[in-house]
Amino acid sequence: MPLNRLNQSATLIAVLALIGSMASLCVGTSFAKSLFAEVGAQGTTALRVSFSALILLCVWRPWRMPLSLANARVIALYGAALGATNLLFYMSLRTVPLGLAIAIEFTGPLALAVSSSRRAIDFLWIAFAVAGLLLLLPLGENVATLDPVGIGYALAAGVGWALYIIFGQMAGNAHGGQATSLGLTMASLVVLPFGLAHAGAAMFSPSLLVAGLAVGLLSSAIPYSLEMVALKRLPRRTFGILLSMEPAMGALAGLAFLHETLNTQQWLAIASIITASVGCTVTAGSRRRASAEA
Repeated sequence: MPLNRLNQSATLIAVLALIGSMASLCVGTSFAKSLFAEVGAQGTTALRVSFSALILLCVWRPWRMPLSLANARVIALYGAALGATNLLFYMSLRTVPLGLAIAIEFTGPLALAVSSSRRAIDFLWIAFAVAGLLLLLPLGENVATLDPVGIGYALAAGVGWALYIIFGQMAGNAHGGQATSLGLTMASLVVLPFGLAHAGAAMFSPSLLVAGLAVGLLSSAIPYSLEMVALKRLPRRTFGILLSMEPAMGALAGLAFLHETLNTQQWLAIASIITASVGCTVTAGSRRRASAEA
């Protein structure tokens, strides 16, 4: 088989893997939301993160690898940010549709991506992100549409996501599997007290434990594995552009599994935030090249 055809096949596999990762995450989150009536957002978060940690601990067995004290500290911060982000995001899902919550949460990484730049083009992406948020904020006619507390939780989850990226980059010296599995273990220690305080012994019913395992697989173990396949084969810019489609996929998953319908203004808000994310990703490549040439 010619080399270019092999490259095309590898790229197609990577794209399908990333799409599968986002689909699995959105389906898993939709399923997780259906558990809120029994154990609340807090209990559901605790089940998801704890089972995800157990799965990845079994896969990576991080205790077999050396770990410096400096890396352990950073991984602890990375895990705490991950746990807080998951809890805040699930709290937002109590009153905010899935696609909109993902779109609002995306503003955290977006703000981080453009925070160190002063180029005119980056302010355009900031404008798109702000426009998307303004379309969603409970102002004027939107007051009765979206819960301001839910939006606040989603924005806080965005801040947590940005911190997760920062601490994740700082933990880059550690093995990826070790950092992720230990980080999720730390995340479970952060969210378990909230889950137990809210749901108590109900979290340990056999049916909910099975459901929690399914959520952990769909929302973390499978997406993480598929993302690793995509990351090894796709350029960073292509990966970022495709990942920017996640709010739309979340909205479609919410419609299909949770019967969450969005109005035209809310779809425009999602489109605006996706445009900001894609634009920021595309221009980041040229920004890095310009820095390298300087």
